[in-house]
Amino acid sequence: MRELTGYKRKDGKCGIRNHVLVLPTVSCVNGVVNRIACQVPEAVCATHAHGCGRGGLRDLEILFRVLSGLVLHPNVGGVVLIGLGCEVSSTKSLLPRIVDSGKPIEVFNVQEDGGSLATAEKGAAAARRMLSEIKGQPRVPLPWDQLLVAMECGGSDAMSGVTANVALGAVSDRLVEKGATVIFGENTEMIGTAHVLARRAKDLEVAKKIEEMVNRAERITQEVMGDLAGLVISPGNMDGGMSTIAEKSMGCIVKGGTTTINQVVDYGEVPTEHGLILQDGPGYDGDSMTGLAVSGAQLMFFSTGRGTPVGFPALPVIKVASNSRIYQAMPEDMDVNAGNLVEGRTLSQLQDEMMDLMIRVINGEKTKAEINGMEVLTFLTVHPSF
Repeated sequence: MRELTGYKRKDGKCGIRNHVLVLPTVSCVNGVVNRIACQVPEAVCATHAHGCGRGGLRDLEILFRVLSGLVLHPNVGGVVLIGLGCEVSSTKSLLPRIVDSGKPIEVFNVQEDGGSLATAEKGAAAARRMLSEIKGQPRVPLPWDQLLVAMECGGSDAMSGVTANVALGAVSDRLVEKGATVIFGENTEMIGTAHVLARRAKDLEVAKKIEEMVNRAERITQEVMGDLAGLVISPGNMDGGMSTIAEKSMGCIVKGGTTTINQVVDYGEVPTEHGLILQDGPGYDGDSMTGLAVSGAQLMFFSTGRGTPVGFPALPVIKVASNSRIYQAMPEDMDVNAGNLVEGRTLSQLQDEMMDLMIRVINGEKTKAEINGMEVLTFLTVHPSF
């Protein structure tokens, strides 16, 4: 198996991409970031819908955790931070969390830097400088134990838990065996499986956290949905052949493989353990992807049965189709066809194929979502199951 390579950061982490990230602290300056994107398409420009108008310590903690986590992400080599000047998540408030990043960061505020157009020009110039500065940074060997891989599923169908998620689970097991760390979440899609997951916990403390996480998600779902709680699945899931949340949940958790669960982390929290990690995050794809990304995952596998093209800023997302029909219907969006597991291909063969693709992606090959520019950043600072 080929050597992994990446970019060594001053904080000791390794990234598999070397992006310049242009990030707004508040949605009010998304337009400025979009102008920079037009002028510097080589930069990763990630707009979002938050930054002000929120209240409560929990909400603010999640907001700052996400913004700082994106800045500190190992796949990011430099950051242009765009603020407004009067928002809750101001650049001044955010800087203490990112000051030790060890990477170049330039900060601009629209209210202090001449308005939106002038700030866009300054931000674009800064992004170009950073791209030039980090361009020559060499790749170095990336140890397996510095690799964090996220597992996500979305737009699932009845085959997801039979093919694609099983394949993700096989890759999870192989990664853990090699010393890497795997993280997955989606607490609302684990309803009914607390006892199954808790049996795999490394100790009673982790088992208790698993049960609390899943049972809380189920309780809140029942409070909101009432008698329909057992049907809290999307229309697309049902069109794809699913009938209940229990069916979806059992299919969802297999993407974590079979190894011991060593830790349960909060939304966007960076794991301190190796091996298999559970994240207490929501089931909605975009919000879940963000939580997994800001936990430090350098790469993500994303299984889908109905078909979704979504990617994530600065993070390669490998799309795994659960059936051959959607793989053939969306050839420019799907990277792997797990549907062939019911057409004669063995799980071992598919596992090898996915590991080989993953290594190529780590070493620089682009995924379909990267090629197509499908990056989307969305997150919730308020969520009933947080």
